Order: sequence, then C-alpha cells, then structure tokens
Amino acid sequence: MADEQMRPGTIEEHVDSRKDDRLDADALAAIEEAELEAPDPAEFGLQVEVPKGDLAIRAQNLGVRYNLNFTKKTKLRTTFATLLDPRRRNKGHFWALRNVDLEVRRGEAVGIIGPNGSGKSTILLALAGILQPSEGVVEVNGHVSTLLSLNAGFDQELTGRENIALAGALMGIDHDVMEEITPGIVSFANIGAFINAPMKTYSSGMRARVGFSIATAVDPDILLLDEVLGTGDNKFKKKSKERIANVLKSAKAVVMVTHDMSWITSFCTRAILLDKGRIVADGDPADIVEMHGADAELRKTQKRQAKRLMRHGKVAPTDVNKALKSGTLGAFIEGNEDALQEIDDEKAERRAVLEEKRARRQARLAEEAADGAEAGTSGEDTSSASTTGDGGADGADESERTQTVA
Repeated sequence: MADEQMRPGTIEEHVDSRKDDRLDADALAAIEEAELEAPDPAEFGLQVEVPKGDLAIRAQNLGVRYNLNFTKKTKLRTTFATLLDPRRRNKGHFWALRNVDLEVRRGEAVGIIGPNGSGKSTILLALAGILQPSEGVVEVNGHVSTLLSLNAGFDQELTGRENIALAGALMGIDHDVMEEITPGIVSFANIGAFINAPMKTYSSGMRARVGFSIATAVDPDILLLDEVLGTGDNKFKKKSKERIANVLKSAKAVVMVTHDMSWITSFCTRAILLDKGRIVADGDPADIVEMHGADAELRKTQKRQAKRLMRHGKVAPTDVNKALKSGTLGAFIEGNEDALQEIDDEKAERRAVLEEKRARRQARLAEEAADGAEAGTSGEDTSSASTTGDGGADGADESERTQTVA
C-alpha cells in the first residue's frame, strides 16, 4: 500500500514505522540489493503453474515432518553431530503428512475424516499457510478464512467485542470495515450481554459462536474449519449450515475437519479419508463415511484382541504400545493369530470341562432325588403296617380289661 493511501493509525503504517526505526539506511539498502539478486523461485523446481479457472486449492506431493528431537534437553553438540552424521539425520522425525495430492474446486465442500493422529488438523494448517510444508507445494487462489481452534486468536482477558476487533486486525481487515461488520457478527453469534464480558467467562459453545461468526463474516473465498461445528446448540448448528451453504452458492470453497459424520453426509459434496498421514480414499461422502465406520470397528476389534493377548500373558504391553504408536497394530495382531487361537482353544477346553462338571452334578442331583423319592415310598408302607398292629394290641388289652370288670 502506498504511503498516500494509508490512513493514520493503520496497522501497515505502524509496522512500517517500526521497521524504519529498527533498520538504518544501510540495512534497508542491503535488503533491497539482496532482493534484486535473489533467484527466481521457479529455478528451484518447487513451484507449479498457478491454477486458473475454478480451482481454489491445489496441493502436490505435500509432506509435513516434525522433528521429535527439538526438546529442552537437546544439546548444541548433539545438533552438530546430527548435521554431520547422515545416519543420524533422519532419526527422531515424524511425518504427519506424506505424498498428499489434493485439489479443491470452487463450489465444493470437502470433509476430511479419519482416526485420531491421521493428520487431519495438520493438512488444514498447511492449507492455511500456518505450517510450512517440508516437501511439496500448496497453492491457494483466493482469500482464506480459518477457524482452526475455539481459542485461536482470542485473548481471554478481552471482551467478545474487543476480540472481534483483534481478530479483524490479525486478518488485516481495515478498522473502519471491521466496525461496519461488527454488528452483524454480534447478531449472528447471539450471545446477548456476554459480548461485553471477558472471553474467559465464555463456555466452549459461546466461543465457537463468536469464532464462527468472525470467520464467515468476511465473505471468504476459502473457508477452513477444524472440529468446531460440533459445538453449540441445534439452533446455532442450523444457522451455521445455512451460512456455509450461502458461501457455496457464491462459488466459494469449504474444507472442514470433523468427527460429526452427519455434517459429512448431509452437507459435504465430497469426503476424504486420511490414515497415517496419507489419503486412502476420496469420493462420495456416504461411501467414505461407511468406509470410515468399518475401519473404526476394525480398529476397536484389534484393540480388544490386543488386550486379550496382554491379559493372557501372550505378549508384552510394551510391544502393544509400540504397535499402537507406529500404527502397525493390525500387522501385530496378524502376527499373533496363533496366540489368539490358543486363547480360544483354552477357553473352549475350560468351557467343556465346566459343562462336563455341570452335567455330572445334575446327574447326581437327579439320582439323589430318585433315591429320596423311593425311600419316602418305603417309609409310608412301614408306617401303615405299624399303625394297624398297634390298633390290634390296643383292642386286646381293652377286651381283657372289660372281662376283669365283669
């Protein structure tokens, strides 16, 4: 922006003034000279032709790698040793994304789903330009608006209204423009008097309302949402769907990450299934959701089988943890199918033994009941005979007494 176009107090003016204060004329001249001497980025082979037409996002061979060695305990000599020794150079790295090719066209609502740790949030951060890809290239055509966290960009000590102004500044929106659209943001969020209360007093649903209202108020060309649409009441969820639908009507693009499959099936025009940092399926939302559900059930089954193996002492807990962390639990279970079969055989043997014991006990009880019934019948016959004999004796005694009296 030219100096004559800037109004006093704008962010650009303050940034330029700080830059001028911190850099002298020689430093500024050196920077300009370096920029003139800098080679064309196309010479490195990292750029591709800028997409034209209706293409909003294109990612080619996208990869994001995290260095797990960057901790407080990392020493300078360890860092130099890693740089000098090629064998140690790739140790301690984790690829959150690898070999990802993705295209999103205007008018599409793309849902990204997958198990935890599959790289869903990482891909949104890369598309938003917050994360620099370790390999590959990401190209975005249009203004991007993001809502990647309920607390992203919010100052908990500021009020909701003040956070709206702060968010506008962070997005580079002119202060006057932000003041014009603030009433609409406040109205859409619909949190009442809390808009003038500190953000730390908000519930997660209220923060989601304000964040979503800000993200969609600037009429973005591309809207990136990360697991924020599941928060809030049903009325606000309906308003959110209507707002995103309006974005798509103007040929915009939406990319969302969510665990709410109803958003994927009822709203998205396309779905992508991520697993272990790679795209494993891309297509119709209903088909992808069904595939994801079957995969989730398979993972639950594998975890139950792993617990059985540990409970019966067939495997060590450390081996199961390693398989879980490396994402190879399925292969681990397959490698221990014989142990699982042994557990099933042992269970079947125990069941057979119990059934045999139960059958013997029932037979014994039946036999005892039969013996008791037979003994009861014999006792009744003996008792009748005894009663008859006693009566005869009593009659004889009575006769003798009668004769004596006479």
